[in-house]
Amino acid sequence: MPADAEQKAMQLLADADKKLKSAQGFFGSMFNAESKIIDACELYSKAANSFKLSKKWSAGGSAYSKSAELHFKVGNKHEAATLYTEASHCYKRTEPHKAIECLRKGNEIYTDMGRFTMAAKNHQAIAEIYEETIQDFEKSIYHYEQAADFYKGEEAHSTANKCLLQVAKHSAMLEKYEKSIFIYEEVGRAAVDNALLKSSAKDYFFKAAICHLCIDSLNATQAITKYCEMYPAFQDSREYKLVKTLANKLEDQDLEGFQNAVADYESVTRFDKWNTEILSRIRAQLQESGDLC
Repeated sequence: MPADAEQKAMQLLADADKKLKSAQGFFGSMFNAESKIIDACELYSKAANSFKLSKKWSAGGSAYSKSAELHFKVGNKHEAATLYTEASHCYKRTEPHKAIECLRKGNEIYTDMGRFTMAAKNHQAIAEIYEETIQDFEKSIYHYEQAADFYKGEEAHSTANKCLLQVAKHSAMLEKYEKSIFIYEEVGRAAVDNALLKSSAKDYFFKAAICHLCIDSLNATQAITKYCEMYPAFQDSREYKLVKTLANKLEDQDLEGFQNAVADYESVTRFDKWNTEILSRIRAQLQESGDLC
């Protein structure tokens, strides 16, 4: 089946190239030339589908891109943007930078058409490629922020916040703690005001608090007091008690007490990878300051 699909794709590609060449050399009416270009578009798209079946991802991306370029040339903007997205799905598997380029071309079209939700989705897709495949977190942050702005403009606040939480996560990993704190607090406040999301505020405030611990223990203590005012249930949480204890241990330069407090918490609830990394940084800072004494 894959070999047959590839052979079929190559034939369709050759037919598309031939059809396009005839359109470019056509001396009849503009309508007839455009009709031949549309026929070539369909052949390129069919070739791309067959390349996908044979798992020839780069070839599939190239065929979709050719179809998209031609659709845009004859004014079929929506079809062109859709095909650039299809091309990006293929390229993502083998050539992530080409996938990003296709998504950017699609975004130029969507933005020009006022299709801002689609533009947001493309920015989010670009951010995910930078995050998961290329691991360029600065660029991932930029595109998550762009996506969030577009989603907010379309009143899709829940989806915007999901993107912002990715910004907060990566910002903290890049030691941009103030930026991370701002976002976690903003999303936490929004959650408090939403009956369906209210319970998640605890996690956002906790993440903001441990980012504060990376900067200054007094800031963390003041922050959790503020969070309790916004969300009184936070004061009864194990997360609140942990942050308060850790802040005290940092003030006292008590490395053993810090480690014991974290271990006691984890005996009941395991931290996720992000929390573990941030807390390990705080512990390393405490250990280093103790060694210097």
